[in-house]
Amino acid sequence: MKREKFGSRLGFILISAGCAIGLGNVWRFPYVVGQSGGAAFVLIYLFFLVILGLPIMVMEYAVGRASQASIAMSFDKLEPKGTKWHLHKYTGMAGNYLLMMFYTTIGGWILLYSIRTLTGRYEGMDAAAVEWEFTALMGQPWLMAACMAAVVIVCFFVCSLGLQGGVEKITKIMMLLLLGLMIVLAVHSALLPGAGEGLSFYLKPDFKKAAEEGLANVIFNAMGQAFFTLSIGIGSIAIFGSYIDKKHSLPGEAIFVTGLDTAVALIAGLIIFPACFTYGVRPGSGPQLIFITLPNIFNDMAGGRFWGSLFFLCMLFAAVSTIIAVFENILSFAMDLWGWSRKKAVAVNLIAIIVLSMPCVLGFNVLSGFRPLGDGTTVLDLEDFIVSNNLLPLGSLVYVFFCTSRYGWGWDSFIAEADAGEGLRFPKRLRPYVAYVLPIIILLVFIQGYIAMF
Repeated sequence: MKREKFGSRLGFILISAGCAIGLGNVWRFPYVVGQSGGAAFVLIYLFFLVILGLPIMVMEYAVGRASQASIAMSFDKLEPKGTKWHLHKYTGMAGNYLLMMFYTTIGGWILLYSIRTLTGRYEGMDAAAVEWEFTALMGQPWLMAACMAAVVIVCFFVCSLGLQGGVEKITKIMMLLLLGLMIVLAVHSALLPGAGEGLSFYLKPDFKKAAEEGLANVIFNAMGQAFFTLSIGIGSIAIFGSYIDKKHSLPGEAIFVTGLDTAVALIAGLIIFPACFTYGVRPGSGPQLIFITLPNIFNDMAGGRFWGSLFFLCMLFAAVSTIIAVFENILSFAMDLWGWSRKKAVAVNLIAIIVLSMPCVLGFNVLSGFRPLGDGTTVLDLEDFIVSNNLLPLGSLVYVFFCTSRYGWGWDSFIAEADAGEGLRFPKRLRPYVAYVLPIIILLVFIQGYIAMF
C-alpha cells in the first residue's frame, strides 16, 4: 500500500507543531514558570530546549523518514539483523495509548469549560462557587465520559478523512487560529492595569528569585519541561517524518517545529502573568490555574465572557491538535502492522480509546479510593507518571543509542538521513556530546522525576 504524504511543507510543520503544542504549553508551562521564579527559569528552559529537545527530535524524524513507517515498524526496517531494537515498538505504542487514556479526559474538561464560559455559566460566581463547579464536575462520571467521548469521536472523524483531506487540512486551520487568538489575548493582557509587574516577573531574569526557589529545582524543572514539551521518545513525532520527502534537511524542520512550540508556550505566559498580577492571583497556583483561577480572573475582567471564551477556545485547539496527531500515529500502527484500511483502524481504535479512557474518568469519583502514588493522587496521575517520567525519557534514550551506536542504525546512517535535502546540517562534531553527554542528561531527568514524585 502506497504511503500517504503531506500536501505541503507548511502542513508538516504545523501538524508536527500541533503534536508538540498541547496542554504542556498552554497549561503546564505558565504554572511551572510561576512556581520556579519567573524569567530566570524561562532562560534556563530555552537553553535546555536547544541542547536536549532538538537533537532527539531530529533523531525521531530521521528514523521515521528513513523507514517510511511508524514506530510499529521503523526499528524493524532499520535495525541490523539479529538485534532487538524493534522491541521498543511495544513501549512506544503503549506510550501513545497511555497518553490518550488521560489526555482525552482533560480534553473533555476543556470542551465543557469552553461551552460553559461561552454561555456565561461562571458569570457572577464568587471564587468559592467557581471552585465548587470544578469539584462538582469531578463527581459526575457520566458528564465527564460524555465530554471525553465527544472529543474522541470528533478527532477520529478528522483522522478518518485521510492525511491530507482531514488531519493536514483541519490541523492547519486550527493551528493558525490558535496562534492568531493567542496573540489577540496577549495584546489584551499587556494592556491590563497590572501588566507591567506581571511582564517584569515573566521577562526580567532575577536569579536571586530562582535561588530562593532552589536553583537545583529550577534547573531540573527547566530540563523536565524542555524534555516533555516536545513529546519525544514514543514515536509520536517520528510518524510525521515518515510522511515527508527529502527536499529539506531535518535539523531545519526540527528548529521550525520547536520554535513554534516555544512561541506558543511563551505567548501563553504573556496572557496569564499580566492577568494574575492585575487580579492579585499567585502565578504558581499549580494545575488548578486553568479550571479554578482563570475563570475567577475572567469574572472580574471587563468583557470577561468574551476573553474567557477565546482563552478556552485556544486551550481546546491546543488539546485537540495533539489528540489528532497522536490518533494519527495510533492508526498508523494498525495500517503498518496488519495492513488495515484507515476506516477499519478508526472504527476499532475509536471504541478502544473510549474504553481505555474510562479508568481516568472514574478515578475522580467511583475509583477515588484508589490512590496509586500516595494521598491525593488519582489514576490520571499514575498514567501521566508512567508516560512523562518513564516512557518519554527511556524512549528518548533508545532513539539516542539507536542513532549513535554501531550496534544500532549508526551515526553515519543517521547523519546521511538528517542532512538529506536543502537546509541546515546536523553538526557532526556534536557526536561525543550526543553519544555520551545527552544520555547522562536524560538519565538525570529520569531520576529526578522519581525523586520529585517520592
